[in-house]
This record gives sequence, structure tokens and C-alpha cells, in this order.
Amino acid sequence: MKPDLDLWPIGNCQVSALVDREARFVWGCVPRVDGDPLFSALIGGEAPETGFWAIELEDVATIEQTYVRNTPILISRLTDSSGNSIEITDFCPRFERLGRNYRPTAFCRIVKPLSGSPRIRVKLRPTCGWGGGCAIRTGGSNHIRFPGDGITLRLTTTAPVGLIQEERAFRVEHPLYFFLGPDESFDRNVGATIEEMLYATTQEWQHWVRGLAIPLEWQDVVIRSAITLKLCQHEETGAIVAALTTSIPEHAGSQRNWDYRYCWIRDAYYTVQALNRLGALDVLEGYLQYLRNIVDSARGGHIQPLYGVLGEATLVERFAPDLAGYRGMGPVRVGNQAYEQIQHDAYGQIVLCNVQAFFDRRLFRPATIEDFEALEKVGERAWQFHDQPDAGLWELRTRQSVHTYSSAMCWAACDRLANAAHVLGLDDRRDYWNDRAGRIKDGIIASAWRPETNRMSATFSGDDLDASLIQLLDLRFLSPDDPRFLGTLKAVEEGLRRGSHMLRYATEDDFGLPETAFNVCTFWLIEALQATGRTEDARALFEEVLGRRTSAGLLSEDIDPVTGELWGNYPQTYSLVGMINCAAMLSKPWTSIR
Repeated sequence: MKPDLDLWPIGNCQVSALVDREARFVWGCVPRVDGDPLFSALIGGEAPETGFWAIELEDVATIEQTYVRNTPILISRLTDSSGNSIEITDFCPRFERLGRNYRPTAFCRIVKPLSGSPRIRVKLRPTCGWGGGCAIRTGGSNHIRFPGDGITLRLTTTAPVGLIQEERAFRVEHPLYFFLGPDESFDRNVGATIEEMLYATTQEWQHWVRGLAIPLEWQDVVIRSAITLKLCQHEETGAIVAALTTSIPEHAGSQRNWDYRYCWIRDAYYTVQALNRLGALDVLEGYLQYLRNIVDSARGGHIQPLYGVLGEATLVERFAPDLAGYRGMGPVRVGNQAYEQIQHDAYGQIVLCNVQAFFDRRLFRPATIEDFEALEKVGERAWQFHDQPDAGLWELRTRQSVHTYSSAMCWAACDRLANAAHVLGLDDRRDYWNDRAGRIKDGIIASAWRPETNRMSATFSGDDLDASLIQLLDLRFLSPDDPRFLGTLKAVEEGLRRGSHMLRYATEDDFGLPETAFNVCTFWLIEALQATGRTEDARALFEEVLGRRTSAGLLSEDIDPVTGELWGNYPQTYSLVGMINCAAMLSKPWTSIR
């Protein structure tokens, strides 16, 4: 089966797995999202022989999949040509236990016979060391151990261990339970315990969803996006990763294969912004704790574009030669060189994420004067570098410019610091930051406005066009009725729109001309259309984009504007954010049903 991105994520904010349309685990890392892939088949080539966990029904004819309502718990129903069928329930345990959040490095599978006399074959073929072979497995009467690089996992099961080791087919006559987790003895009734875990995990997720402030329309879209965004948070530290995968190319043979299993300050800002609209304050508070540690470590100095989920600053990029890549399109990258880049927009995103804590009285830990003083050091960096070249939000690897988006984010840092100073009653600091924000804004207009083409330029030095210019509206740098924004929006739409999709830019970069559209840019366009009075156009475009989602209701980073095929890492937080923001903006109000 040729790999594709029609995948169903499960997870518990510690580990996750992607399940394909054959109900196989084809991607999942341990002991956390940025670890070694236990399941690597997704990027193992065209038809990899290892790196997956399959529960195969003999002579299978149909497979139907769906999530348990308002959870990331997956149900797969497999039926063979004679009508024999089974149901597979896949989840990662996550619930409160003994006053703590129980989220082990573990994957649970339950197989139940539904009709007839189904026969299955279990193939558990993990990989270690980025696609290499695992150490020789050992087993007992009810378990199999899988020694790996740095972590040993144990499969505890009620299924016949010998038949699993030999990958022999057998009849399913009663429920079977599988717990793949830490190398510890399972000292309770396996089936009863996993059923208890399933019930508690279901309750935990449905309770979380119940607290979301969702729009009236597109509720399923928003709920599924919100759940998946939460899966992208490493709850232990609060870090939010850009995607769960590495090295899915932006288009066929592009070499644009990046590792997204890290916390980009920019991506996390957009994620927090979207979840705040829904009232998911637990994600915000976890991320603010992560950011405070980043700011402390910087000591008023340089902020990187991205960090590891434990706050690691060094993320050396290397290749994994034992993995052929998605459909054989390598290289497979581990780490991301972008941590070395200069991207000045990060200063703005740190301040924008933190500023809510000065206003929001619901938070367990409101921001303090000490937090403000720490953020002022970030603001000073924004002021210092607002008109200096950087790699920009698209992370160009071989050239730098003064990017309008980066400069506008530096303006936003100063502008929002003034707001925070005002609420703290620090009038002198409010005036100080307002003055700096005003001077940055004047400089941006003077350097980036192009009266001859009636639009803003994406760089100070040229007459460049890219989709980030639309974000001048979201930042409140320009208003929706400002002629300068309207002219810029017109130019961006004419220059970068391809049918129902938007390119980031249409000029050559380090790897040539981009061939796929960047999904979040389309959502930015939808927001701008609605804000400028083109609501019907915005709703129509939103519905078109939603039609491109996977069976799980999700999107990756990129899409082919001609074929509609998804490319890039998956599920991508930017794209999920776009669905939430646009649904909230375009939906009819709840009062309309009264």
C-alpha cells in the first residue's frame, strides 16, 4: 500500500500514533513526540516491511473508521468477504489518577468480534534507532519485550503470545486486549484494566471538549481541530509542536523535507490564539510556563525561532539513512537547522502570547510585575532588531532581508507591552512603549509601502509579494478599511491565489519554485475576505477548503492546487488553527437559534 496522509491521530499529550486506512499504526515516536520512531512505516518507503503495528482481518473486504465522539479514540470496523467482522479500538491512556495526570508512554488496542468467526493476524514490527533493527525480542507467558535505543517497551496482552510472535492467524472468539507500554509487570487484570482506562480516557476528553466555547456552525470541524491541537502539546512542559511528523515533503521530489516535531515560537503563538478563542486555558497556561523558562534562559538576549519540547536550544539537523522517506522521497531529517536562524518575529510572538495573562482574571497564575519586567527585555530586543535583516517566517536558508512581517511583529511587541503597562498602572512605561511602537510603525510604512503598485512590500528592499502581508490585519497594524490594506489584499489575491488555494509566494527560493499551496495562507485570505465585507466569498472558499480534509477531518501543511493531494507534515497546527479561526469568524451567532 502506497503511503498517504489519510491518517487518524491518537495520543495523550505524551506520545501519539498515526493510524492508516488499514488500521495500522504507521507513525509514532517514543518516549515523546520528538523521540525515536517506534512506528516508522510512513517514511520507510513505498512498501516497508517494518515500522508498523497491524491487526489484519483475513480476506478483509471493507474497513470503516470513526472517532468516539469528542475524543481522539479511534474505532475501526473490519469486515471480510463472508461477513465476519471485528472492531478495533485504539487509544493512548490519559486521565486523572491519584491527583496526577496519567499519560504514560503507552498504546492500547482492543479487538472485539462483532459477527461470525473472524480470523486475524497480528504483526507488531517496531523499528529502533531511526529505522534500524531492534534488539532481539524476548517474551513470557503474557508479554513480549522490545528492547530499543534508550527505552524498552513491553506488550502485555490476553491474545496468544506465541501466535503473535510467529505472526500466525487465529480466530477471535472473545475480546482481546493489547497494552504496549513501559517495561513493567502488568499486575492487574489486563482486560478489566484497559476497559477502565478506556472509560476514564473517554470521560477526560469529553469533559475537556464540554468546556470549549465553540461556534454554532462547523462544530465538528472546530472540535476535531481543537482536540488535535491539544495532542500537539507536550503537556509535561507546555511546549506545542508544529506537527507530529518529520520529513513529509512539501511536494513530490522537492527535498523540502523538514522535521516539525519541535516548538516554533510562531506556530505556538497561532495555536494559543486559536484555542483562546475557544476558552482552552489549560493549553495557554501550560505554554506560558514553557515560555517563561525560554525567556529566563535567554536572559534578555537572543530568542531562537524554535526549541525542543524540553526547552532544548540545540537541535542539530541530520539525516536518517535507514529510512527511505515518504514514498521513497528522502531525505528523512532529524532535527532542524532553523534553530540557528535569525527570525525577529519571535519577539513579537512571545509578547503577544503573554499579554493575555495581564488581563485575564480566570488564570490560575495571572501575570506579575516581574513577568512584565522580563517581557520588557524581549521588547528591547524587538526594538533593537525591528529594522534588521532576518530569514523571515518562511525560513529562507541562503539569504536574508528586512521582512515586513518580522518588523510588524516587533511593532506588536512594543504595542502590546504598552497595553500591559497601562493595566498595571505604569504610565511612564506605557508612554515609553507607545513611543517605540509609533516609531516602528512609521518606519515600516516609509520602507514597505509602494505607492506605484498600491501595496505593501514583503521586504523593505524590494517590491516582494507574499501571503504574510495579510497578517497586517490580524496584528491590527492596518485596519480592514485602510486603502493600503485593501490594495495589498488585492495584490496578494491576484498574485498568489490559485483557484481555492493560496501560495506563500510565487518566486524562487532555496529549492526553486514552490509547487504547492500553503494551507494556512488560504485561511488568512478567508479571514481577510470576511473582514473586508466579502462574507459570501469567504464562506464559499472556507467550504471548499474543508472539502480537502482527510477522513479524520484534518489537514497537512501543503496541498497541490491542481490535484488537491495533501503534502507536508501532518497534522499541521497552522492548518488546524485556520479552521478554528475561520469557523469562529464566519459562524452565525448562537442567538440566531433563539
